[in-house]
Amino acid sequence: MNKKFTRVFGFLLSGVLVSNISLVVAEEKRTSLDEITVTGTREATAKSESSASTVLVQEEEIHRLRPSHPAEVINRVPGVHVNVLTGEGHMTAIRQPITTSPVYLFLEDGIPTRSTGFFNHNALYEVNVPQAAAIEVLKGPGTALYGSDAIGGIINVMTRPAPAEAEFEANLELGGHGWERTLLTGGNSWGDDGFRADLNISHSDGWRDDTEYDRQSTTLRWDRFLDSGASLKTVLAASFIDQAQTGAVSRPDFEDHPTINYTPIGFREVEAIRLSSAYEHETTDSLTSITPYYRHNVLDLMPTWALTYDPTLFTTQNDSFGLTLKHRRDYAPMRTRVIVGADIDYSPGSRDEQSIIPVRVGNIYNTYTINQTVYDYDVTFKGFSPYVHVETSPSERLRLHAGLRYDVLSYDYDNKLSVVTTGLHRRPDDTTVDFNHLSPKLGATYAWTDDINGFISYKHAFRAPSEGQLFRQGRALNTVDLKPVKADSFEVGLRGKVGTEFSYELSVYHMTKRDDIISFQNTIDGTRETLNAGKTLHRGIEVGLGATIMPRLRVNASLSYAKHTYEDWSPKSGIDYNGNEIKQAPRFFANLSIRYRPIVLDGGSVELNWESLGSYWEDDENSNKYEGHDLLNLLVNYPVSRSLEFYGRLNNITDERYATGASFTQFRGEELTPGLPRTLYAGLNYKF
Repeated sequence: MNKKFTRVFGFLLSGVLVSNISLVVAEEKRTSLDEITVTGTREATAKSESSASTVLVQEEEIHRLRPSHPAEVINRVPGVHVNVLTGEGHMTAIRQPITTSPVYLFLEDGIPTRSTGFFNHNALYEVNVPQAAAIEVLKGPGTALYGSDAIGGIINVMTRPAPAEAEFEANLELGGHGWERTLLTGGNSWGDDGFRADLNISHSDGWRDDTEYDRQSTTLRWDRFLDSGASLKTVLAASFIDQAQTGAVSRPDFEDHPTINYTPIGFREVEAIRLSSAYEHETTDSLTSITPYYRHNVLDLMPTWALTYDPTLFTTQNDSFGLTLKHRRDYAPMRTRVIVGADIDYSPGSRDEQSIIPVRVGNIYNTYTINQTVYDYDVTFKGFSPYVHVETSPSERLRLHAGLRYDVLSYDYDNKLSVVTTGLHRRPDDTTVDFNHLSPKLGATYAWTDDINGFISYKHAFRAPSEGQLFRQGRALNTVDLKPVKADSFEVGLRGKVGTEFSYELSVYHMTKRDDIISFQNTIDGTRETLNAGKTLHRGIEVGLGATIMPRLRVNASLSYAKHTYEDWSPKSGIDYNGNEIKQAPRFFANLSIRYRPIVLDGGSVELNWESLGSYWEDDENSNKYEGHDLLNLLVNYPVSRSLEFYGRLNNITDERYATGASFTQFRGEELTPGLPRTLYAGLNYKF
């Protein structure tokens, strides 16, 4: 963005800064500490009594934003950045660098979308985000109810329940670069039964060369109330994605030819199916929940980013059979609540990977031939994780939390090829790998007044290595003995409101990770090795504000400042990264929206949105830096009648040239992934 826009929006932002720290997103209805959070304990809990930093994006906000990519919703949450890759692909940064590492937990109705063993950093494209009932983001490690994965944060996407009476809604949207999307939803209730069906059909030609994208998603939900007073919620969700796979370009092409695609041979095909049935029976002082589930995932991928140093294509597949058990009991003394439960996961899977010989003409990879199979193995992940969570109130305003979780995890690995101990594709012998870990959690909330609430917490978390980190050995000497990541997080937070027009949140965190699993890239030939780093440090501050300036004018904003550093890592003799900042770790995120509802739009609104991403190092040597960027977006909606609504979005108003990812190596130089240019979307929404 040019300096004039930066100065103008810097001035607007400075008018609502709190102690020069920051602002954080708040929805229009977030003017009370009576807001409910559901992720921490898997049931509705007053946010004022939660010792975690959470933000709930309501269905009305999702419906208003109508995101074409999950980032368009989630990046409004303080301290959260989701970048945009091909199609709806993404990487996430929540109290961590922008990373593909398995340090986040993605949920649908409280159930992990994937097994711990088969993590996918693109998990949000497997979920029907634009038709969700709500999205809740819990930042930092989770409670005792969540184990491996929940280090950086948890994103929980909730499905919409069956409507009380018959309804139908159709949304048709067109946009630049061949974007077409149809969203259909409808349902009804009969006696004790209710049903809803959602359908999402999306297509894009892609704004870069040969980057077509197709998606079909459906969510079917059946709600039933039993004669015993219990309820049954059954959800079938499925997503099928077929997209071209592209990536970064050189700095000259980024500046002059951003539409160029070096890898038109790349592809990604996704098949994700989830089925769950949640039984809940609640009495005046107890709740019992039993949720069996099934997950099916298939990914066919050519990793285009590896074509220069390790060209392959592969298929990973796994089927999960799981069960979550929870029993909550409330006791009168000190409003004590005890939750006990267990998570059980049995996930058999496989990997079939072949090396290829790509044909390159200039910078463009036009075709390839298959060379040989380099990995072919079956692996079964098993998990059994009992936990206990206790809450009590020694006084009316003080609430204490304590939790303990014990994870017993294992992999059974069966190599179908020979053992290889040298070269680029080393293969370990058949083996079993076990991880056992105890994770304590402590927290407290205190209400100084009805309008001001604070919290403090300590949470220990860990992350077992994924199957790809353990058994896709590459050129590393030993990956089977990788240690799990351990994290200790301390956090202090403040939440409050002034009247009904102004609300704020602030949180400060300090997280230490030991044995972080990091990919070390050789600066000579570009090859990578998966290693444990000794220690990394992550600390930051997030502050938020939502203010109604006038009856028809609302300002919502977010800002976070963080620093992520290596405290102890020397991956090779003569290489010492101690004290360096971790690559792709912006210190600064900001998001400011100004929404005006003029009388002439008869309930509609106009919103100007500003996104800002700070600079970051492109390499662990801290020798090259991406300058960061600022984007302006415009959203307009106009209800023509009670049934018909028109809306439009103009993303990147100033047509800013920016990168959604940037890296630097001595082997390949600077590479940047170009971000979407100015693009217009328009749609009609009809419901009855």
